[in-house]
Amino acid sequence: MEFHPQPRGGQPKPWAFPAPERGELGNGLTVLRCHRPGQQIVAVDVTLRAPLDAEPAGLDGVATIMARALSEGTDKLDAEEFADELEACGASLDAYADHAAVRVSLEVPASRLPKALGLLADALRAPAFPESEIERLVGNRLDEIPHELANPTRRAAKELAKELYPASARMSRPRQGTEETVARIDAPAVRAFYDAHVRPATATAVVVGDLEGVDLDAALADTLGAWTGSTAQPRAAAPITADDTGRVVVVDRPGAVQTQLLIGRIGPDRHDRVWPAQVLGTYCLGGTLTSRLDKVLREEKGYTYGVRAFGQVLRSSAEGTGAALLAVSGSVATDVTGPALADLWQVLRTLAADGLTDEERDVAVQNLVGVAPLKYETASAVADTLAEQVEQELPDDYQARVYAELARTGTVEATAAVVGAFPPDRLVTVLVGDASQIADPVRELGIGEVKVVTGG
Repeated sequence: MEFHPQPRGGQPKPWAFPAPERGELGNGLTVLRCHRPGQQIVAVDVTLRAPLDAEPAGLDGVATIMARALSEGTDKLDAEEFADELEACGASLDAYADHAAVRVSLEVPASRLPKALGLLADALRAPAFPESEIERLVGNRLDEIPHELANPTRRAAKELAKELYPASARMSRPRQGTEETVARIDAPAVRAFYDAHVRPATATAVVVGDLEGVDLDAALADTLGAWTGSTAQPRAAAPITADDTGRVVVVDRPGAVQTQLLIGRIGPDRHDRVWPAQVLGTYCLGGTLTSRLDKVLREEKGYTYGVRAFGQVLRSSAEGTGAALLAVSGSVATDVTGPALADLWQVLRTLAADGLTDEERDVAVQNLVGVAPLKYETASAVADTLAEQVEQELPDDYQARVYAELARTGTVEATAAVVGAFPPDRLVTVLVGDASQIADPVRELGIGEVKVVTGG
């Protein structure tokens, strides 16, 4: 019996994160374009320098409502007509507000790109902000808040931010506002925030996809290029400060069968030379199912389905005013909360005493660097990363250089970085669970003063 010959893989090709072409439109809008042959769904990300700390006092959440309202009608189309036009293009439009900026993202087939860019430009140039739609969006946001507070993961994040940052800092309060502040938001407040902070001179558009046959220069000139506005520079960001004195906050959830853990502090951002080593060491500590934390807490002890360590950039700045949240997150059964935390601290102390192994380092490099070509298969993934670089004031070739630096980073450097990132005596621990069962066992660990707060 004869069979077809077994398929054989081709020769591996070298890969690097794609380098964009940088330009600027006449209105001051910066444009990064990246031609990706075969990517027929084009991704467009626009970064607006409208940071959360620019929100007026008492109106936390106005940036989020503004971002959501950008697609709720323009000077040409009402909300329903705008949605119909997007659908006719086969396009999707999304927007959200974060600490550094507001991001507006468009995905559309390459053949419909000029039309979709026109809709995006109208949303940015002349949003209607109708009172009825703003009221609806405010109502939707108010409905979301109780659900977020009921979610242990979200509740832990809210409490950690409140504990870490000064009460005066915007980062100490929920990114999308509280019930009290959101309830105050109306159409004039949204319009005022838009007028003060949204303009082409401080915005950047990233366009990624198969641009063959697309006259992108003409499409941009006729759409985003027609957007006008002030040339004022964005406000300077204040440095991020935090108190990482070792302590524990228990958010009481009587009867909870699990305890949600969130343990963190702030550390260097991507502008710091230690960042690649910190990424590598943090991955070894808790980045995957084979990490040290999972080996002990999941495989050996069966306390959890998984615990993760990560670094999340809060805001990044070339002037040194940025920072990243360095954290460990997971959940354990209520009755083993004390032992699980004891073992977690023992992992951290052992790491400081014995260091990482070469095998751990090699696996981390293979996973972080080896999967990059798959991670960036889509235009939207590339556009998102390029937009992140813009938000964080990083050079256009930053991501490509990081992968090269990860591959060069040794075990000693990775160990030093992760030990510096997670010192056992300088971590703020938030536990969402049944205080009557977990508070006393945690006090016995001696990892810091224990405070109990209500779960609301």
